[in-house]
Amino acid sequence: MTRVLVVDDEPQIVRALVINLKARAYEVDSAPDGATALRLAADRHPDVVVLDLGLPDMDGVDVIRGLRGWSRVPILVLSARHSSDEKVQALDAGADDYVTKPFGMDELLARLRAAVRRAEPTGGGEDDLVETDGFTVDLAAKKVNRGGKDVRLTPTEWHLLEVLVHNAGRLVSQKQLLQEVWGPSYGTETNYLRVYMAQLRRKLEADPSHPRHFITEPGMGYRFEK
Repeated sequence: MTRVLVVDDEPQIVRALVINLKARAYEVDSAPDGATALRLAADRHPDVVVLDLGLPDMDGVDVIRGLRGWSRVPILVLSARHSSDEKVQALDAGADDYVTKPFGMDELLARLRAAVRRAEPTGGGEDDLVETDGFTVDLAAKKVNRGGKDVRLTPTEWHLLEVLVHNAGRLVSQKQLLQEVWGPSYGTETNYLRVYMAQLRRKLEADPSHPRHFITEPGMGYRFEK
């Protein structure tokens, strides 16, 4: 069973999420603040975290950073903060998706399912090892090695890299990337792509400001070059 950790200090939202998730056979833990959330995540190892940013003891972005220090668990932010800058800050810290309050339960559950799918292992098959002059991508093992050390990627960073690597040398449109990585209902959230491409470049490019492998085609999309 998929285990969900719900982190929110509004009891009515927690109650609604717990009822709806349990009705769909999820196991659910809940936390009213960041400290409890970090402790429960370490103890219970959830498969996905649904996280409010406005917590009483710490900012939700700090919870994301705390989780990302040791875990690749998918993080779905649920917040009343609507500004683009705040969304980018949460994504940049390592969140996988962002839903604003008030929200529709069906949409939230669809995004939760998509986040869990992105974290699931995929079968091997075609050319599983892709080598560049700076790093190696092992598609079967879902690992990236740079300079003899494994590079830790979040599930969303990995999925984005995977789509680009499978299309090496070809332009992948912004819409295609959004829909393949985040799901069919996405197509206009280009700030997601900007944030995650910047993260991949920071982790894998020798000079992130002058990328050699992750090329932007302005207004169109991105291309991976070996």
